[in-house]
Amino acid sequence: MAEMESLDDSDESSPPALQFYGGRAASAVPLAVFVAWAIFQSGVLGVGDTQGLVLGMLVGLIAGMLLVKGSWKDYADTIFDGMTQRVAATAVVAWLWAGMFANVLQAGQFVNGLVWAADVAGVAGDLFPAVTFVLAALLATGIGTGYGTAITFTTVVFPAGILLGANPTLLFAAILSGAVFGDNLAPVSDTTIVSAVTQDADIGGVVSSRLKYALVAALFAFIAYIFAGMSMAGIDVSGAGVNLSEQANAVGLVHLVSMGVVIVTAIKGRHIVEAVSWGLFTAIGANLLLGLSSVSDIIVFYTPSETSLATSFTWLPFVQLAENAGEPVSVGGALYNGAIGFFPLIVLTLLIVAAAEIMIRGGGFEAILDFLIESVATTVRRAEVTMVLGTALVNGMITINTAAEIAIAPYIAKLGGRFNLNGYRRANILDANTSALGYIFPWGGGLLAGYGAMTSLTQSIPWFTQDMVVNPVAVWPYVFHGWFLVAVFVFAAWTGYGREYVHDRQSAEVERV
Repeated sequence: MAEMESLDDSDESSPPALQFYGGRAASAVPLAVFVAWAIFQSGVLGVGDTQGLVLGMLVGLIAGMLLVKGSWKDYADTIFDGMTQRVAATAVVAWLWAGMFANVLQAGQFVNGLVWAADVAGVAGDLFPAVTFVLAALLATGIGTGYGTAITFTTVVFPAGILLGANPTLLFAAILSGAVFGDNLAPVSDTTIVSAVTQDADIGGVVSSRLKYALVAALFAFIAYIFAGMSMAGIDVSGAGVNLSEQANAVGLVHLVSMGVVIVTAIKGRHIVEAVSWGLFTAIGANLLLGLSSVSDIIVFYTPSETSLATSFTWLPFVQLAENAGEPVSVGGALYNGAIGFFPLIVLTLLIVAAAEIMIRGGGFEAILDFLIESVATTVRRAEVTMVLGTALVNGMITINTAAEIAIAPYIAKLGGRFNLNGYRRANILDANTSALGYIFPWGGGLLAGYGAMTSLTQSIPWFTQDMVVNPVAVWPYVFHGWFLVAVFVFAAWTGYGREYVHDRQSAEVERV
């Protein structure tokens, strides 16, 4: 695993701290403006538009700049420093690869295979969200990326569930819940690794120690999806001219092998980019050998017909002439659509991490957390409750969960160390909340990753209409595993369930990654 870089580099070579009119609290203005914009856009107006959120983050960054004391150069440099953080690049790469893989599976009729399997097994729309939660949890745990799971399952499982009569909002929430489970529990997840390393605990011990929390929350979530599925109606797609029997194709299930390749490769310790690449090779090969899709379904160049040089290459299966004057001259296919659909989210992610870096260097995070440590966390019970709520607060502002975890990890270590809490306990509190809330807030990175994949379905599936797209603000109450996981840790902090001190169990030697 490559080295994880902190959002805050406090060595002597680090840039000077930023100073603001209004003190350290003013460093929170960029993120505060963004969160207010996101709530107004998505919650009040009901506009689920990632590009609109990008504008909101830009406005926030400009607002913060107006409050900087002295030269604006350090502020501008901080934006660039934040946007080049490794944690942001990791999320970007995961989205690009997962988007391409998911769209190749879709082009290979994996959706049709899932429809066939669900029909044969008698899994109706009311049970489909509960089953989806379990399957998404297994995939996310295997490959270690909740974002990748959200993208893949929204692309290929979400349409199948709509066809079978599942409620779209509940189904999307079930996918996000499965992503939460894997992000929290997978040994190869970035959040698992960061939580273990920053709290001086070994990864294996951390994973085994958090089973008692994750499985309890998952059980309650599974039951909740069963009952909610029975009470929440799905969408009638007959008006879109969809015949369910025509959508079923058992051959599409061959892509279970493609997904298996990704899972096995990831479990063996290979980088997620390598794991997904092997899955891509397998999926493309299956598509072409079994006739599930053509070469042009995977990648195609639409070239102008009046260009003589271009016409000489039309014998290639991935080159097509744009015969009519109104047809666009462009690149298309599953690989292209899978990657390009996440460009707005990529830009948003880079800007959010930049705004977080501004708040760190401006002292905003330090002011909030120092207050909690010195004034609120006066007993071990209050300390643990403060750790739970503090991670929730940070994640509400830094919506990329790994970035939020890195930002607050030193404070969790400091607070837990004060009361002699074991590294496993600290790591579990840190990881659970950042994993969960990143998929709950309407502006959260995990939720927006799935939403980006969903909006692309209107372009790649003829019968999938805009009415079937779930507004991000509508899904948050139903991400059951996320909410139950937070509730389990609030309960654990208040009652002492699972609490361990340093003398109870020593963490194994940690190899920093």
